[in-house]
Amino acid sequence: MMKRIAVFTSGGDSPGMNACIRAVVRTAVYHGIEVYGIMRGYKGMIKGEIVKLDSASVSNTVQKGGTLLKSARSQTFMTKEGRQQAFDQLSNHKIDGLVAIGGNGTFTGAMLFEQEFGIPTVGAPGTIDNDLYGTDYTIGYDTAVNTALEAIDKIRDTADSHDRCFFIEVMGRDSGYIAIPCAIGGGAEIVMIPETQMSTEAVIDTLRTGWKRSKTSFIVIVAEGDEENNATTVAAKVKEAIPELDTRVTIIGHVQRGGSPTAADRLLGSQIGIAAVEGLMNGMHNVMAGIVDRKLVYTPFHETIYKKKLINQSFMRMVEILSV
Repeated sequence: MMKRIAVFTSGGDSPGMNACIRAVVRTAVYHGIEVYGIMRGYKGMIKGEIVKLDSASVSNTVQKGGTLLKSARSQTFMTKEGRQQAFDQLSNHKIDGLVAIGGNGTFTGAMLFEQEFGIPTVGAPGTIDNDLYGTDYTIGYDTAVNTALEAIDKIRDTADSHDRCFFIEVMGRDSGYIAIPCAIGGGAEIVMIPETQMSTEAVIDTLRTGWKRSKTSFIVIVAEGDEENNATTVAAKVKEAIPELDTRVTIIGHVQRGGSPTAADRLLGSQIGIAAVEGLMNGMHNVMAGIVDRKLVYTPFHETIYKKKLINQSFMRMVEILSV
């Protein structure tokens, strides 16, 4: 029987985290469970930055970006001594279960923590990268794509006006999930992602072919984790090979993490927040709540962390066809 639970956010922030926190708090209140917020993730857990929350604590937050609980990374938690300190703090507050909002690193810590100390944890997938196995979409992904796409639309206007080739770098250290919809929706000629091998030479060949067809402006989307390195490196090699091409580089960067969440992310965050609390109530632990084929599923942390979420290769073909 859950009497007291705590919720925290860890790792990179993502739009919709506040919607998830709000849902966790109000679901707990609805079921008569005391709920606490842990400030600054595992770092705050170790320091005992744990505050009581109620329904009013999360009023007027569903539309806000970032995370009201703050976020931080903690090297100390990666040690046995650090996890012992965190457990002692939770024990002092008589916490029975945890809701962890974050990504792979967050769930890795939660899995290890439960194995050692037995406090059940249910995860909520909060990351803009959409790279977690066990859910079709992660909280913040839809907003990040739309933020990047808005910037790409504006850059395309300049590319067209000045007959330029823009190399646009979007986030995605290990995943092309942001890059691909941006390429398709933004009308890009080329997309470079970590999951597929596209050499700089292939990019040069494609751009040279387009140039010979009198095409004068280009958009190349590069995920930051592409095997050919970042957009700046690729652009320099292309400029060397095709000096007549007027090239520019834009790195969209952390603006993709911020801003008011879209309706989709508010809905997803709310669904997952409710599912996380009710999962704890039903005895679930060491699992992530997610939505697959519009159905709620709970995936073991071990699978979420270690199984690869594959890119739909038909999307790469779409980019090739639509760029003709």
